[in-house]
Amino acid sequence: MKTSDFDYALPRKFIAQNPAVPRDSSRLLVYDSGKNGQVSHKQFFQIKEFLNPGDVLVVNRSKVIPARILFKKKEIFLLKKIADNCYQCLVKPGGKFGIGMQYEISGNLRCAVVDIENDGSRVIKFESDGNVDDILEDIGITPLPPYITKSLADSGQYQTVYAREKGSVAAPTAGLHFTENLLKDLISIGVQIEEIVLHVGRGTFLPVSSENLQEHHMHEEEFEISNETADRLSSAVAEGRRIIAVGTTSVRVLESVYDKKFTGVRGFTDIFIYPGYKWKIVDGLVTNFHLPKSTLIMLVASFLEKKGASGGRDKILELYEIAKKENYRFFSFGDAMLII
Repeated sequence: MKTSDFDYALPRKFIAQNPAVPRDSSRLLVYDSGKNGQVSHKQFFQIKEFLNPGDVLVVNRSKVIPARILFKKKEIFLLKKIADNCYQCLVKPGGKFGIGMQYEISGNLRCAVVDIENDGSRVIKFESDGNVDDILEDIGITPLPPYITKSLADSGQYQTVYAREKGSVAAPTAGLHFTENLLKDLISIGVQIEEIVLHVGRGTFLPVSSENLQEHHMHEEEFEISNETADRLSSAVAEGRRIIAVGTTSVRVLESVYDKKFTGVRGFTDIFIYPGYKWKIVDGLVTNFHLPKSTLIMLVASFLEKKGASGGRDKILELYEIAKKENYRFFSFGDAMLII
């Protein structure tokens, strides 16, 4: 299977520049495998019509960090913290960030390039008389995908309502549709909400590296599932209840960890899910409409195969054509899809 098999045309008018207000007023395309793949069009708050008491909704509570540091026509993009006051970073322009180069970013923050990794990223150590992490938080800018050309009035619009664990450089966008009231409504009808963490890394911005899918390797991303959450998920599976992942990030954690049961663990995953993958545990998926030729659209195509579609690639492209005809909004701030 080839990367180009997952290409499709998308005029710019379909790319959402702003989130829906309120969040759960976004639209929802529902693909119901239990009704022979019936497609229906709803608003997101109506998702509760398709969830049953006992269903387990798994959300990613990772929080986007203000990763872009701009100063003196230079940019440092924080990827991940690797030690106290020390980060792996992307930089612009690269020629200004050789090993040993030092800069004053602000009156109370300095940095030095410690190393250059094989992939071109830099290891940068920050110094300050104050708390480095607090200063980076204050001066940093929340990164937005390049296809969003408008700045946000409130950076909180690019965070889920349950975001708590700092570490992502992009939002787990399927979760952006949930409001606190909608989550309360779901709990009131017996839906169980469970939280995991996967910190979205630089791989989310990178294209698939090979035309042959088997040759593509995902960047590792850090994740965590607590012992308590693992035990509750294992009990739900043993009782035959549905596990519904909110977003591809939740999918990647669940499918990475499950082996006859869930185990609490903190680690890294580079799992790459595309058609032909043998699914372990996820029964339903809430997701957005993804970029052409991305690993995300490949994952959703694979899940459609699990749910009975004879050709996941053909089915996802068919659903995207339906979405375009119905004027759905695509990508991070766009509308959602529920596959059950």
